[in-house]
Amino acid sequence: MNFKKAIEILSTALTKHNPPSFTGTWVYQNAPRAYRFIRLNLRTPTGNIDWDAVTEVLDRSFQAKWDGRKRRPKKTYENQVEVDLILTKYQDKIYTLITVMDENDRRTRDRIIRTFVRTAQKGNILARREAVQLIRFIVEEWIEKYYVLQRWSGFGEILEEQIDACIRRYRFTGSFLGYLFKTLEYAGRGLAPLYSLDTPLSPKSGRTWMENVTEDPETGELRMLGEKSHYYG
Repeated sequence: MNFKKAIEILSTALTKHNPPSFTGTWVYQNAPRAYRFIRLNLRTPTGNIDWDAVTEVLDRSFQAKWDGRKRRPKKTYENQVEVDLILTKYQDKIYTLITVMDENDRRTRDRIIRTFVRTAQKGNILARREAVQLIRFIVEEWIEKYYVLQRWSGFGEILEEQIDACIRRYRFTGSFLGYLFKTLEYAGRGLAPLYSLDTPLSPKSGRTWMENVTEDPETGELRMLGEKSHYYG
């Protein structure tokens, strides 16, 4: 038995029974051989069964039926050991939180963040703080790099609230960072833009707003190039 075979067994069971939703208990009851392999071989750094590693390779129609993360209130606690276990597990891949070289790095980065998110969802306050800090670093890079997120610049407090909300809501939608990116893109449309004279005139423009500002020599009025003066003296 290997991972590929376990997924084949699980997929066959899902196709045969076509449940409206499924959980770890359903897998145990309907695909016991696959469950045994998953229980013994797929574990997070904190010791839980890594169902994310399973669901992410299933057909998307099955992914949508996964109901293993019930939204119920969790008793909060502080456990630094769980945070340290995650950092130790991925100590050779922590660089992916700063830069990614290829698609493998990208998947590894998402796996690290997702592990922190899942631990935070269990109620670990320290894991939540670590997750927000690491995610915030990634998002700051996005804001500089992607025009669709530039409105978030200057909204640090609201941004952190959005990150925290995404951590709470995330069940399974594939990549957590992909889910967060789209959430910020849509939520950002409702933010009032904070303009800076150093902002490019357009995503493809090499000119900034500062370079497009001129002063009327007669009135001293500041206006944009090509804009008619509204000063009538």
